[in-house]
Formats: sequence, C-alpha cells, structure tokens
Amino acid sequence: MEQNITMEKIQKQSLRRQKTVISVTYVLLSFWALMVLFPFYWMLLTSIKSYGSYNSEYYPKFFASSPTLQNYVDAFMAAPLGDYFLNTIIFTVITTGIMLVVTVLAAFAFARLEFKGKNLIFTLFLALMMIPSELVVITNYVTITNWDMRNTFTGLILPSVTSVFYIYLLKENFAQIPDELYKAAKVDGTSDFRYLWKVMIPMSKPTIITITILKVIECWNLYVWPRLVTDDEAYFLVSGGIQAIRENGFGRENIPAMMAAVVVISLPIIVLFLIFRNKIMEGVSRGGTKG
Repeated sequence: MEQNITMEKIQKQSLRRQKTVISVTYVLLSFWALMVLFPFYWMLLTSIKSYGSYNSEYYPKFFASSPTLQNYVDAFMAAPLGDYFLNTIIFTVITTGIMLVVTVLAAFAFARLEFKGKNLIFTLFLALMMIPSELVVITNYVTITNWDMRNTFTGLILPSVTSVFYIYLLKENFAQIPDELYKAAKVDGTSDFRYLWKVMIPMSKPTIITITILKVIECWNLYVWPRLVTDDEAYFLVSGGIQAIRENGFGRENIPAMMAAVVVISLPIIVLFLIFRNKIMEGVSRGGTKG
C-alpha cells in the first residue's frame, strides 16, 4: 500500500515537472516570437502613420491614432516601384528556372551516373561550400565587366544560376531512391533522362519545391550583386531600388512612406513563406523515401 502511494507521488511530481518545463518553454518561445515579430509590426505600424503624426511624436507610440494609406501612394509616386517589381520578377523567374535545370541534372549525375573521378569531383565540389560567397564577388564582377554585361539581365543572372548546397541537398535525396528502380528501368530500355523525369523528380518533389522556394526568396532579397553590377535605374531590383530611394533623400525625410515601400516589397515573400512553410520543412528534414 505504501509502495503504491509512493509511486503515485513520484508520478505526480514527474507530471508536475513536465508541466513546469512545458510552461517555461512556451513562455520563452512566446517571448522569442514577440522579439522576432516586433520589427515587422513596427514597420507596418509606421507605414500607416501620417507624416505629421509621426514627426510630432515625442516618444514612440505603439498604435496609430489616425491610420492612413497615403504613405503607400506617396511611395509609388516617389519611385518606379512597379518597374522594380517587374525587374525582380523577371530576374527571379529566369534565375530560379535555370538553377533548377542545373541543380537537377548535376544532382542526378552525382547520384546515379558512374564516371571516372566522380567521388573526387564531388568532394572538390563540396569544398566550394567552404569559400565565402563574398570572396568571389570581385572575380565575378571583373568577369561580367570584361564581357560587357554590366547593366544587363544576363550579368545579373549568370552568377546566381548554380548552388553547391542545393545540388548537395538534392543529390542526397536522389541517393535515397532504391538502386533497383534504376536497374529495372534500364532493363526496360528507359533512358536516363526519362527515368529522371518520370521517377526521380516526382519522388523528390518536396525537396525540389523547397529548393525552388528558397531560391525565390534568395533572389528577391539579393542586394550586394545587383547593386554592384547595375547603376542604371532601368535594371534596379526592389532591394536596390529601395536603397536608391533612401539615398536620394526621400526615405530619410519621409520615414512612414519609406516603411510603406518596404512593406510592399516584403509582403510577397512573407506570403510565399507562410503558404509553403510546411513544404519547406518537409523538404529540408526529409531523410528518406518510403516505397
């Protein structure tokens, strides 16, 4: 009897500790979520404050007494945001499309084809991940300049059409597909390209979707390279365009309108991430293929 009472006490204490740990974890996560989301809230809040009310605040207010959308009108009138959006969409779509073709073909070659020196080449290929991207910016800049590709979409796109990490990620995913499927396909006379298109790509769709979304976000947020190779406003992307607006003085004088412009260019990526967040997590964390 005493033993049963002791076990019940131990179970209650254990359950109490688990509840305490869970409660503390949720409190910390909630605090961290507030810290992460607060800049977005402040950006949105500032964008709906009138120019006069914003400048009249002696201390920051966490609400807008008279919200307005005039800042969004001022932002579009101050700069060709529509042109920046169009340039960014063209750049993102073309770059992501070419990158997918290069990544899928390279990953398939490393995962399924047999050729001399494959392991050595792949090892050297992975070694490129150890080199910071900033170190190759100057080399790329000199190359693009020598080829007379500054202020062109070709010059913007070429350095971004491949990624060692994405190739590695997809190659590991391709490698999880059983070899027996490939051998059976070859016995049936299926070509490598048809096997890739009909078997490997459908079975690796979550990873490919993840790579696509991450590349779209990367292209949309790209800043250093576009600013380096484009000084013609006709080729500005949204990131460089917003900085150009700020440097011209508009963003420094009218902070609410500047925040409105930032909200406009940030919204598509935020919506894209929220829609496909489960796909991103599934593709990154996927460790195998179920037959």
